[in-house]
Amino acid sequence: MKDTIIFPPLEIPETLAAGPGPGNTDARVLQRFCQSGLADHMQADVLRGMIECKIMLRAVWGTRNIHTFGVAGTGFSGLDCMLSAILPGDSVVVFTNGTFSGIDGLSIRMKASTREELRADPLNPQPASVTTIEVPHGQSVSAEVIEAALARHKPKWAFMAHWETGAGRINDLRGFSDACQRHGALGLVDAVSSLGIADFSIDDYPGVVGWASCPQKGVLCLPLTYAPVSFNDRYIAELRENGCHSYVHHPILEARHWGIIDGQDVEKGAYHRTHSGYAVAAFHEALRIILQMGRAERARDYAFHEKVLREAVEAMGCEVTSNMTSLVVLNLPGTLAGREMELVQNCRAKGFGIWPTLSEPVQVRIGILNQLSEPAITEIVTRFAEAMAELGANIDMARVRAVLSAHYDHADA
Repeated sequence: MKDTIIFPPLEIPETLAAGPGPGNTDARVLQRFCQSGLADHMQADVLRGMIECKIMLRAVWGTRNIHTFGVAGTGFSGLDCMLSAILPGDSVVVFTNGTFSGIDGLSIRMKASTREELRADPLNPQPASVTTIEVPHGQSVSAEVIEAALARHKPKWAFMAHWETGAGRINDLRGFSDACQRHGALGLVDAVSSLGIADFSIDDYPGVVGWASCPQKGVLCLPLTYAPVSFNDRYIAELRENGCHSYVHHPILEARHWGIIDGQDVEKGAYHRTHSGYAVAAFHEALRIILQMGRAERARDYAFHEKVLREAVEAMGCEVTSNMTSLVVLNLPGTLAGREMELVQNCRAKGFGIWPTLSEPVQVRIGILNQLSEPAITEIVTRFAEAMAELGANIDMARVRAVLSAHYDHADA
């Protein structure tokens, strides 16, 4: 034991999370997390909290789906739960237009592969039953592209990301749902980046049978709490008939722990995993915050502040290529082209957490998760302008400030 190294306590400084996610968690959520008592995972208040969470989560999703709950873990945990219904040999059409829909597509290929197809390339299988429609980075998946692919391939399953954070693009959810209905496909949607930000109700999209999101973006809870999922009766019927190769992320077994058994809410669920009372309390408060603010008002606030940020960076000479309301994806001015990673690293070194894109072409991503105020957006704009100026960009700050004043002075009036 003489060689054992005992490190000093880990001190992580406060940073401004201004990327695609995770965002800065609301102080109320952190307070609920750290002030909750140490409790057994089957303690009465923990169970009550889980019941209230699933009720609030149905309101946030805009659904009557009884199988609506949270999967312990990150967004990938929720996605894995949703995708677990895909079995080897199932026919699937996957639409990708960025990094994260691409990762979803890889997960689908792994699940749909036969043993022989996995053996041929275990880390990047190419199953014959999966068709991937690749839409170029920076473009949205359109209704026309979706219709053509589903009409041609007639798959059992179809998958699309609602908002693709890798490129900052919104894909056509209405077109996807309608095409799934027309061609008999079971639609699956990655709503990791849209839930809690956009104002939409999933019951309005009957072609989609399964939805998965995450706890660190629009819901803005601690990253390791619960990934929201919601499944309609068609999805559950499919699962009951054919099963899935999963225990931990089995949608029906996960739902049972939340007191959803045989299509009914019950007072006490069946054991499936050990839940944390701290996580339940934090998730509960995050959902309360969304509902107290109101989905429509929250969506309007995101759209308003994103517009301000967009126009401010354009005033610095940047070209914005995204259309999400929580994230601006941009090309730097020509004089800074090729220095995107340097700029991002300089910002991070100063506690200003912006991100590059994770696939080509390299762009800069600036997010506004939980930054819905004039002081917050002004700080983001100012710090980004200063970082560009340090690399030699010629920033007209008077023009940038005029953009901020045009929006915020008018809003105050």
